[in-house]
Amino acid sequence: MSVMDKLKQMIKGHEEKAGQGVDKAGDMVDEKTQGKYSKHVDTAQEKLKQQLGTDQQAKGQDDPPQQ
Repeated sequence: MSVMDKLKQMIKGHEEKAGQGVDKAGDMVDEKTQGKYSKHVDTAQEKLKQQLGTDQQAKGQDDPPQQ
């Protein structure tokens, strides 16, 4: 079992909180580097959320209802 599989099992049912944690960590890195690497940090946040499966939850809440 890979580390990523173990992480996915640990956050199961708490995907929203995990996504918030990824965002908070990225914001902290941006603050410490004064935004110098913000594009790289944003890309890393997106990829980590995709791998953890937290991006589907967030997208569903932010998107307006489809008609």
